[in-house]
Amino acid sequence: MAAVEERTSVRAEARYVRTAPRKAQLVAEQIRGRPVPEARTILAFMTRDAARDIEKVLSSAVANAEANHGLDGDELYVSIATVGAGPTLKRWRARARGRVARIKKRTCHITIALALPEEQVIPEPLPKPAPAPAPAPEPEAVEEEEAPAAKPKRAPRKKAETATEEKPKRAPRKKPEEPKAEAGEKAKPKPRQKSTRSVEAAKPKTTRKKKAEDS
Repeated sequence: MAAVEERTSVRAEARYVRTAPRKAQLVAEQIRGRPVPEARTILAFMTRDAARDIEKVLSSAVANAEANHGLDGDELYVSIATVGAGPTLKRWRARARGRVARIKKRTCHITIALALPEEQVIPEPLPKPAPAPAPAPEPEAVEEEEAPAAKPKRAPRKKAETATEEKPKRAPRKKPEEPKAEAGEKAKPKPRQKSTRSVEAAKPKTTRKKKAEDS
């Protein structure tokens, strides 16, 4: 049987980070071999953008050691801090005279490993708690389906009896009787009423000049 290798470090890795590997390598060299509290202080005060990415990887490695192996993060130190080159994204930019200049967007892989001082053995991962069994469903009491009681029918509402009295019819109005013409006298024709249009047309029109003279 093959011998089981003893674990001496806890690691964390971030892949395809959008930072140039040369820039991230300069930051990783500053924390290699330092205790975790000191490495965190160095990264917090560095002005390089790559320090933010490496700080996240360091926090992930400390969380792995504390959650999986029950270690104290402040007792560990950075044993490995490496940066590897990742794939390069190729873009282009327009230049003079219709030419094109290439833009290379580089990526990198950051790896950080933590270890105990004097290369002590890391304890085995803590056993994961067994998932709690799902509660058994309670047997539902089978209730007899009772037929719904028939509702008593409502008596129909009686319509209010309204006495419809017939209104007496009005007698037609009598037209005024015209005096009959005597024998031998011809009926006089009715005077013709002048229309309002003819009266208005007969009035003299007044212009603005006449009104000014009258005033």
